Amino acid sequence: MTRLALPLGLVLMCVAMLLAVGIGSVSIPVGDVIDALLGRGESHIVAIVRDLRAPRVLLAAVAGAALAMSGAALQGTLRNPLAEPYLLGVSGGAAVGAVVALTMGWGTPTVVTLAAFGGAAVSTLLVGLLARYAGGRAEPRLLLMAGVVVGAFANAVILVALADAPPDRIRGALWWMMGSTADATYGAVVRTTMALVLFGGLLLVRARELDVLALGEEPAVALGADVDRAARRTFLVASWLAAATVATIGLIGFVGLVVPNLARALGAHRHRAMLVLSAVYGAALLVSADILARSVRAPIELPLGAVTALVGVPFFLARLRKLSS
Repeated sequence: MTRLALPLGLVLMCVAMLLAVGIGSVSIPVGDVIDALLGRGESHIVAIVRDLRAPRVLLAAVAGAALAMSGAALQGTLRNPLAEPYLLGVSGGAAVGAVVALTMGWGTPTVVTLAAFGGAAVSTLLVGLLARYAGGRAEPRLLLMAGVVVGAFANAVILVALADAPPDRIRGALWWMMGSTADATYGAVVRTTMALVLFGGLLLVRARELDVLALGEEPAVALGADVDRAARRTFLVASWLAAATVATIGLIGFVGLVVPNLARALGAHRHRAMLVLSAVYGAALLVSADILARSVRAPIELPLGAVTALVGVPFFLARLRKLSS
């Protein structure tokens, strides 16, 4: 990893967060933002910064870091630079759990979070079972194909769940599915941060294991690794990390695809460095995307998931073309 990659990422993340707090229907200069964060300045500015915008920016940063770390771990486990939670059906499974909870009227944060985790766990299990059914073992190529199938199935389940739901719940669920930090609270920030610390910490602890998995099956076995067990464990932890973001901000795709590839381009080849760098740049990317979502067509707010897709889909196609050439 180049020496300037991490400091540069931290600077970009901090600048993006300060700009995000200042941008809105009421523009606030950076100096006044810093004063408000410290409790100084006019009371209404302090209220806007601390109560309305700071939770939103913090949630976007934590969620971006979590999605990027999840994508980096999945790409290492599957040895595929195109893998990420959204494309592998993990986010879709978490969305099924959360949408079912919302349409049933169980919209409390705790229930939605638990439902999202349950959905992610079920989708992860299904992906593994489908891969084994198709090839006798959970090979990376088969896991990726199975993830696409489970993702499509998850979308169908969501549509069925919304078919007879009350209109107000349908609107809420659809907006949530498109991704948004508009309803961010400090409680959501704390819950997502706890998931990032727990599951992201486990990935960092297991970073050496990821390095071995990325070498390929035969070299990993030669080094004494239990490939199937290590892959399942990493896949599950990365899935739960992604589920934590789905539970708080909805479906956000392609962050876990773009950022780990960026980290590799910046020289991060070992997974501990890649996970750290991905977390920093993932936070910066999602905060920047949130700025675009609420400023491009202000006062109308665009779905955050649509903004990340506008960046991620061209990147995915370009990366796919490069790999196939």
